[in-house]
Amino acid sequence: MKRRDFLATSTAGAAAMVTTGAMAQATNSKNDFELKNNINHSVCQWCFGHLPLEDFLKILNDLGIKAIDLIGPKDWPLLKKYDIHCSMCNGAEISLTEGWNNPKYHGQLIKNYMEIIPQVAEAGYTNLICFSGNRDGINDYVGLQNCVEGLSKILPLAEKHGVVIQMELFNQVDHPDYMCDNSLWGIELCKHLGSDNFKLLFDIYHMQIQEGDIIRSIQNYHPYFGHYHTAGVPGRHEIDETQELYYPAIMKAILDTGFKGYVAQEFIVTWEDKVAALKDSFLRCDV
Repeated sequence: MKRRDFLATSTAGAAAMVTTGAMAQATNSKNDFELKNNINHSVCQWCFGHLPLEDFLKILNDLGIKAIDLIGPKDWPLLKKYDIHCSMCNGAEISLTEGWNNPKYHGQLIKNYMEIIPQVAEAGYTNLICFSGNRDGINDYVGLQNCVEGLSKILPLAEKHGVVIQMELFNQVDHPDYMCDNSLWGIELCKHLGSDNFKLLFDIYHMQIQEGDIIRSIQNYHPYFGHYHTAGVPGRHEIDETQELYYPAIMKAILDTGFKGYVAQEFIVTWEDKVAALKDSFLRCDV
């Protein structure tokens, strides 16, 4: 191929890539939105916090999406009104940085989780999020042992009520000093606790930044993963061609493990039509 022809072809291809998002917004009409639902789809409400929760639930109803992530007890009655399942509950944690790896927070955390675990079960939900907290000078081995000591106090109640406590994995770029920042540390914690009622929330965005090799991690360690979050890398934006991950292959890898839980979209929207961006992400994951 002549260099001039090659450059012309390459330029056209690049332009097509840049306009993909805009084209998807223009063509992503309601009539185009039909899901296979091999994946149990969900979405994190905070990403669409510009909308009142009730308005967002109406949109999910229109789209046929049956679940939402990271909603606490005070809003569960509203979810019931719209028949939307809470696929990941919150409200028992102190913060992302003050977690189970530090014994000084155990008293408050144990109290919070002992109160909310029965509420989660009574509402008909299963998953309740937790966080390791920041290191704050604690080494990883000691932090792991501290997590085991604290979480062991609440797991019998979680087992009794059928609630799964899920610790989220974060990267060190967005969450400097967070302890549960890699799959193997989290898996070691799961092994020490030895309970089916403790799992990891595998955030694909965070772990692509922190360790990569996403599909291999899913294939090798899926028994320890109870929930998944998505977003594009870099930037935590839409999961379209502007980012480096190919989500259909990742979703197929998740399906191939026999996973029956939820995959929740957790990206920061840049498209002008935010609902079109959400629809696009669901369709890309609907393998």
